[in-house]
Amino acid sequence: MNTVVRHIITSVLFSILFALLIIGVTFLFFPPSNWNAIWNSEFGNVSYIVWLFGIVISVGTIIGLSLGWYWKQRLHAVERKLDQMVKGQKVSEDEESYKELVSIQLRIDQLQEKFRNQAEHAQRLATERAHEREKSLQEIVVQERNRLARELHDSVSQQLFAASMMMSAINETNPPKDATLKHQLTMVEKMIHQSQLEMRALLLHLRPVALKGKSLQEGVEELLLELTQKVPMEIATKVEAFTVDKGVEDQLFRILQESISNTLRHAKATTLNILLIERDETIILRVEDNGIGFDMKKAKTSSYGMQNMRERAYEVGGTFKIVSLPNEGTRLEVKVPVLRKEEALDD
Repeated sequence: MNTVVRHIITSVLFSILFALLIIGVTFLFFPPSNWNAIWNSEFGNVSYIVWLFGIVISVGTIIGLSLGWYWKQRLHAVERKLDQMVKGQKVSEDEESYKELVSIQLRIDQLQEKFRNQAEHAQRLATERAHEREKSLQEIVVQERNRLARELHDSVSQQLFAASMMMSAINETNPPKDATLKHQLTMVEKMIHQSQLEMRALLLHLRPVALKGKSLQEGVEELLLELTQKVPMEIATKVEAFTVDKGVEDQLFRILQESISNTLRHAKATTLNILLIERDETIILRVEDNGIGFDMKKAKTSSYGMQNMRERAYEVGGTFKIVSLPNEGTRLEVKVPVLRKEEALDD
């Protein structure tokens, strides 16, 4: 039941009971000589009893409406603060503080501080693990990955490129007259083109391995430069300068790698927009394409890559959101809170 309606009903009932109590006490100590006169008394052609209960109900309604609206506003303030906490936003402080909600506000502040400490702890652990991975990374593993990437690029990738050029020349300069054969050759050309995209996505996973010795912005720019040179896709980027812990950099870069790889392999997109900025003590990574999209309900249960990206975002106390519709593209957004400013003040 609505808060206002519930207060109105309660106030009306209490008003009626209070009025009956006052009337009963009055008649008990000052009993009238003629009871019929009370029942038959009228004011403005309206019975005295009707006037009495009408005034009581009206007063109860006004009081209930005032109380209901009063508490509705205060409950709405609490709900707004809790909604801000759920969305990971900073809880705003009301200009007008309600004494009734001081204890609740205190608990909300304590919960927000607890969540902040947990996110800070998660980021610190991620940073420590990132440093440990860099220290314990064996050079032979890096060399082997680079060797494999070079061999794939110099052999398979070059052969796919040559096959694509040959099929394109055949289809353009000397197309067969048989419609069925022409269609098959066109399909082969498309398959080779898709295989090239798969190979580029695979090379993207193989190198670079991590942001060793580079900032997040430098790694992103290098990755996108290589992508622009090898993929026939319009790429728009907005990468701003900011500093963040190594663990957060590492996870954001790997999420970007995974999302670009998925775009190359599945999206069939012609444009790719990448945004990496810091706003209101929050890092925002957004990747958007105009590809074929996918069904969100099916992907939630079957996509290992999406689950992997989500876990990486959660590991540094961030949020992960992806929106996609068939034939309308895909938009991925990761938000990670920045905690370094509070740490600097504490120091």
